[in-house]
Amino acid sequence: MKNFKIIILVLLITSCAPIRVNYDFDKTTNFTQYRTYNYYSDMKTGLSDLDTRRFLDVLDLQMKAKGFSLSNTPDFFIDIKSSDIQAAQRNTVGVGLGGGGRSVGGGVSIGIPIGQAGINRQIIIDFVDENAKQLFWQAVGEYSFKPNAAVEKREAQISAIIEKVLTAYPPKK
Repeated sequence: MKNFKIIILVLLITSCAPIRVNYDFDKTTNFTQYRTYNYYSDMKTGLSDLDTRRFLDVLDLQMKAKGFSLSNTPDFFIDIKSSDIQAAQRNTVGVGLGGGGRSVGGGVSIGIPIGQAGINRQIIIDFVDENAKQLFWQAVGEYSFKPNAAVEKREAQISAIIEKVLTAYPPKK
């Protein structure tokens, strides 16, 4: 029961953090021809080994739920890349001075940053038809990243990201 409460709390906290995802795909692709997949063996995910394993485990579960299966002779390959990017500084305090007269006016304003800028992580997931040697679907997701987050929070965040990314696959034409 205690673990259930923790999981619910983590999911609530994670759901408040926005996950933005952009999709792109080749309109000429027949997505019904793809039923099996595998990962590139030389994938450089940019994640730690443990987070990579978590990511792939959740991705496998989500792909299986969509009717896809992992295969040694796949219809397509999945490539995953990620990088950390500095989030824009948004918290500032404005200090202003101003003056005016009948036809003369002026003012000065200074923005003082408060706190540190956050870190966002960008994850790119490519679906590649190795036979045709072409990318046919891509998702680029960005979310707020805390490098020292607890394992449970990271697992919940990874789950939420993959769920949101795969909502648009296969695309509706």
